[in-house]
Amino acid sequence: MYLSQIVDNVLPVFVLIALGKLLALKGWAPQAFFTASDRLVYFVFFPALLFWKIGAAGSELVLPLGLVGAVLLSVTAVWGLSLLYCRLAGVSPYQAGTFSQVSYRFNTYIGMAVVLSAFGEEGIGVFGVIISVAIPFINLLAVGTLVWFSQAEFSGMQKGKLVIKAILVNPLILACLAGIAWAHSGLAFPVFVQRSFALSAALSLPLALLSIGNSLALDKLKGRLGLSFVSCVLKLGALPLVGWALLSLAGVSGLGLAVAMVFLSLPTATSAYVLSTQMNSDADLAGAAIVLSTLLGFFSLSLVVLLFA
Repeated sequence: MYLSQIVDNVLPVFVLIALGKLLALKGWAPQAFFTASDRLVYFVFFPALLFWKIGAAGSELVLPLGLVGAVLLSVTAVWGLSLLYCRLAGVSPYQAGTFSQVSYRFNTYIGMAVVLSAFGEEGIGVFGVIISVAIPFINLLAVGTLVWFSQAEFSGMQKGKLVIKAILVNPLILACLAGIAWAHSGLAFPVFVQRSFALSAALSLPLALLSIGNSLALDKLKGRLGLSFVSCVLKLGALPLVGWALLSLAGVSGLGLAVAMVFLSLPTATSAYVLSTQMNSDADLAGAAIVLSTLLGFFSLSLVVLLFA
């Protein structure tokens, strides 16, 4: 029974990730395919999926303050631990901003796939509420920290533009907020709209997971394994443990607790690589952390599903 929980809810997600890597290695899908796929998923299919799933929840969708507060406090605590480690271990400024962000950022696509498989439609509504608050908050932390440690000179105007771009122009944030607004509007999706969203959603997660597999480059771990492993200890170990303690103190239980624990146990976001590149930080360290946390994320998510599903 316990093994079937992993096989049924977690393994399929990582099978598709492995398939993406296989397609890339064999040359069966050119890089141009993944580039186009990434853009379509990020700007069209995944925002549509989020808007549909959250909007369809109706007026029953609420913002659980205890749950959201515990999640954000957990992220803040691990952000603080990452900076403390940088100080104590003498991590260079060039690597510190990247190390910090990969210690608490999360992979939305893997999270959505696991939550949908393990907890169904109701779980997606909870997950959508969490990420609609977490994405802007985490982007603010990440951009602020990268600017602080960056060896490049940023004017006040540039800093403001970077933060605005990372938060207000993020299509996932906009889709979540629009979905919440629709859920409380009292309106229902017409049947043809429901079916159109269902068709596009069928494309979203498979394409996203294949692209994650394509992006995994094991050679990035060379010379960066130690620091990457510490970031994974914070992301996949400290963050879920701190989160569980705070969620318990807040009295969160049932589905909310289960979905929040999946969120807290996700591997780091692939977008960390892009942001590190833009902010003149160590993008190769971000790539290494993405690879290692994705590989280890199978075990952290399997444990959460076993304990909370």
